[in-house]
Amino acid sequence: MTHLTDDRFTPAHCDIAFNRFGYGAMQLAGPHVFGPPKDRAAAIAVLRAAVELGINHLDTADFYGPHVTNQIIREALHPYRDDLTIVTKIGFLRGADGAWNVAAEPQQLRDAVHANLRHLGLAVLDVVNLRAPGVNGPDGSSLAQSLDTLLRLKQEGLVRHIGLSNVTATQVAEAQAVTPIVCVQNHYNLVHRADDALIDSLAAQGIAYVPFFPLGGFTPLQTDTLTQVAVALEATPMQVALAWLLQRAPNMLVIPGTSSVAHLRENAAAASLRLDAQSLALLEGAAAAP
Repeated sequence: MTHLTDDRFTPAHCDIAFNRFGYGAMQLAGPHVFGPPKDRAAAIAVLRAAVELGINHLDTADFYGPHVTNQIIREALHPYRDDLTIVTKIGFLRGADGAWNVAAEPQQLRDAVHANLRHLGLAVLDVVNLRAPGVNGPDGSSLAQSLDTLLRLKQEGLVRHIGLSNVTATQVAEAQAVTPIVCVQNHYNLVHRADDALIDSLAAQGIAYVPFFPLGGFTPLQTDTLTQVAVALEATPMQVALAWLLQRAPNMLVIPGTSSVAHLRENAAAASLRLDAQSLALLEGAAAAP
């Protein structure tokens, strides 16, 4: 099996060298990230293949399923390799109907950390992202109370590093006033680029940026220019979209998800795909178009 190139990023205030090409576990759960997968053995195979490829950064949350992805990660990979980092997030719970419900009260956050520890089989969580409220994007609300809880959990030795998800630049600054932030995980891809200025600011500070929905999420990216560039490079449009992200900024970590080993390998090939100046210019032009 082809092994990923050794392209790593170590955030400021952090001792973890992340391979910039990671894996997002959301798709290991059932439809709409709810319930068990149709094929649990296939999900386990994907995780094991990811680690064999050289991926050392898994992104998950105990509210995926709920509990499903963390339990599958534990079944597939525990005891974990020393260099494997599992990044999780807290701040939401799933309703019985599959709804995404904010769960940011202190006890809810504390319970979420313990649930992640229990289902992953860990004594400490390397990185916990606080997923801020707002289902369709950041709502800009203060994170002070939630951060206070996370800091207490860090002081208790249950959390090593703190990240943020679904946040504005103002919320990032609010958090940085009280604790180092090692990563920010927001909605970003070739055509959804509201965070361009934030990415550059974080890069200057040595803070990782992790785009979710890097390939468009539930509505995959589709543009004529993306297809044109992919044909010219003898790659798939999704490989080009991932390669563009990796070339966008040195602090970018990508975590595309899949429930297929073949698709995992196809995605991973993007890590060695280099976009030339002409391809980059075409993609920038398409992204800037109304």
